[in-house]
Amino acid sequence: MIQERTLPTFNPATTHITKEEGLRLYEDMVLGRLFEDKCAEMYYRGKMFGFVHLYNGQEAVCSGVVQSMRPGEDYVCSTYRDHVHALSAGVPAREVMAELFGKATGCSKGRGGSMHMFSAEHRLLGGYAFVAEGIPVAAGAAFQTKYRREVLGDKNADQVTACFFGDGAANNGQFFETLNMAALWKLPIIFVVENNKWAIGMSHERATSQPEIYKKASVFNMVGVEVDGMDVLAVRAVAQEAVARARAGEGPTLIEALTYRFRGHSLADPDEMRSKAEKEFWFARDPIKKLAAYLLEQNLADEGEIKAIDRKIQDVIDEAVKFAESSPEPDPSELYRFVFAEDE
Repeated sequence: MIQERTLPTFNPATTHITKEEGLRLYEDMVLGRLFEDKCAEMYYRGKMFGFVHLYNGQEAVCSGVVQSMRPGEDYVCSTYRDHVHALSAGVPAREVMAELFGKATGCSKGRGGSMHMFSAEHRLLGGYAFVAEGIPVAAGAAFQTKYRREVLGDKNADQVTACFFGDGAANNGQFFETLNMAALWKLPIIFVVENNKWAIGMSHERATSQPEIYKKASVFNMVGVEVDGMDVLAVRAVAQEAVARARAGEGPTLIEALTYRFRGHSLADPDEMRSKAEKEFWFARDPIKKLAAYLLEQNLADEGEIKAIDRKIQDVIDEAVKFAESSPEPDPSELYRFVFAEDE
């Protein structure tokens, strides 16, 4: 087991959260976890095909960032591990599940599958199969917001873009080129590195000469922040600051969230590379259990409310599966549709 980095400490007393906000965060994370658990079940039952990459364990990063933004107005750009980003952005669970089933009712009309979730309505810019592919796309979205506001005079153009990617992407050229442009142009974008320690089977510490990714922000004269990615309140606090900076025209932020995936790289991965000790270290830091304990300790929720949310989300997941199973396959006559932009 490679020596673990010292996780940043966070004092929840330094932030304010209402009961409504706390329960919304909890519900969002539970939705992501139970959805992914159901995906695994459906995949092994032969309902899904291709590669499926699950997000279990990383929910605090997605919820902490996306729930600090304006749903349906701000932009979210994802990776091939995109189901939960889509859910947090507001894409209905039934549409995400239908997409995984390859059905016409899916958010990408059955054409994208697991790695290519997209929803213009919910400002989800897509999932991307290639590592770091979404980083320049996210910068493009941030640039058009800045252009509309400063050149076209649209005072309502103050949207922020959140760009998620993994630690492996921080070694790719797109990362360095895009951060440089974003800093030069002070784009309203937040770069969120979900450092789960492993790029498929390659340990992060073996793949980069500077494992502390957030420090790379300094060479671009950009704010860089390290955060405990297993603590949704900690992520939320740094995300709120980054969103405020971006919306005020003060430029981008690079957030490195130290997190961990509870399953293998994909459902085809036997997960034999990671040690038992490493897994146990991170399993004990489950972000959903941590938030539930905090809500109970602070009297922001009781056991009944927590269990009610669990039951509610399970019903949502069950309904999503029924919807996906009963939805039609894409019509072969529409094979060439949506290749190019078109009116509907």
